[in-house]
Amino acid sequence: MKRVIAIAMQKGGVGKTTTAVNLAASLAATKRRVLLIDMDPQGNTTMGSGIDKSQLERSTCEVLLGECLLADALVRIEHGAGYTLLPANQDLTAAEVRLLTLPIGRETKLRQALAPKRNDFDLVLIDCPPALNMLTVNALVAADSVLIPMQCEYYALEGLSALLSTVEQIRAAVNPQLAIEGVLRTMFDPRNNLANEVSAQLIAHFGDKVFRTVIPRNIRLAEAPSFGKPALFHDKESRGALAYLALAGEMIRREEESSGLARSSTATDLTPSTTHPAPAAATAATAASPAEVGTMSAPVSAAPAAQAEDRTR
Repeated sequence: MKRVIAIAMQKGGVGKTTTAVNLAASLAATKRRVLLIDMDPQGNTTMGSGIDKSQLERSTCEVLLGECLLADALVRIEHGAGYTLLPANQDLTAAEVRLLTLPIGRETKLRQALAPKRNDFDLVLIDCPPALNMLTVNALVAADSVLIPMQCEYYALEGLSALLSTVEQIRAAVNPQLAIEGVLRTMFDPRNNLANEVSAQLIAHFGDKVFRTVIPRNIRLAEAPSFGKPALFHDKESRGALAYLALAGEMIRREEESSGLARSSTATDLTPSTTHPAPAAATAATAASPAEVGTMSAPVSAAPAAQAEDRTR
């Protein structure tokens, strides 16, 4: 695949870190070489991967400031198939402050640091902080595309509009190839009328940019970080773990189809039962502009709630 994907959303609590850790583990389980970069000073991706952020000798901070090479700060995570992590902690806040004082080149530090190792990995995932700051800008400049975790509620729509505006500015200024990888519906409860209505609005505006895979609310996903491992290696039969395997399969299938190398669906559709097909009317391909997203509002009529079994495992 040889791609760099930033996982970004301005609003916090929508599942960015959960998506970063579990998607990295799921892609690594398909025998792909995966690098996961923690760009959040909270260090939740680092802790969720089983690394003690308080004991780091080298981290994203030193890499961004040019105090060490990216290769020297990488940590191998040996959960199952395993992936490679560039860890982070609260020192990253100081790095951002120092970056802001630089007269030129401050937004390209991550891209420059990543360049020598980029071809060593099939996929690089970047977990961004829940803010449109210099750390997020560095991630977007280094990325080929942006994956947007989206909780189906009104406030998340506001954050989505702001993020799309930033993506357009990044394209115009420094990274014209930056694309929208897709919108991922997270913490989804099909019994919730509001969630169903917002989901329908997302599909209407973004078409096939909305992943068919939906990440459900799941207790195993929530508790896995406390064990320092992805849900796939905490409870591989849980609905959350299966959903992220399905997401990995969908991303691989999309890549193969776009490259003209599509194989049979059985080769990549790991868990078809966890995906939700998009309505036939929503097959338009392009992402909405920030202005269009701004017109998306809280539902005024309730959509019928899906009848689904309430399982939390």
